[in-house]
Amino acid sequence: MLTTTLAVIGVLAGLCGTALGFWALTRARTAVGECRTAVQRALPDTGLDLRAIRDVAVVRYDALEEMSGARSFSLAMLNAEGDGVVLTSINGRTESRTYAKIIECGGASEALSPEEYRAIRAARLGQGPGNVPAPDTTEDAPAVKPVGATAPPPRRGDDEAGATDGAPDVPEAAT
Repeated sequence: MLTTTLAVIGVLAGLCGTALGFWALTRARTAVGECRTAVQRALPDTGLDLRAIRDVAVVRYDALEEMSGARSFSLAMLNAEGDGVVLTSINGRTESRTYAKIIECGGASEALSPEEYRAIRAARLGQGPGNVPAPDTTEDAPAVKPVGATAPPPRRGDDEAGATDGAPDVPEAAT
């Protein structure tokens, strides 16, 4: 009885190990393929300006519970070296907030939302504006607070709808 139990446990452990090895091999092959694509795209093409925007991707999503229809978006625009900007617009029923983050060498000095991370990654892989895949639950995106989770306080000059009067923000003088 003990021998049979140990044999069954051994077989199950072997099957689990094989499945885990297959999963790791699949993930490694995917990562190598993505890396190869990024390296090939980063190689300079003769006659092209490396500073020109060439990698663009858009990720559309529902940022707020009150809105549906994927009205919010993150747009990544990068050059061949991975420098550029990611623009994020969080759209609600009564207001819209837009954020811009500088990207250098494919990364940002500020925390990125998962959607911004996906937009940058899709742009660097050359997936284009309409070909961004749905989020992969197995992918390790950076753990950051999602954009729009807590909106910054309204700036002076903002009306109730979130629109600005176009004047630059100037702190009020102490009187």
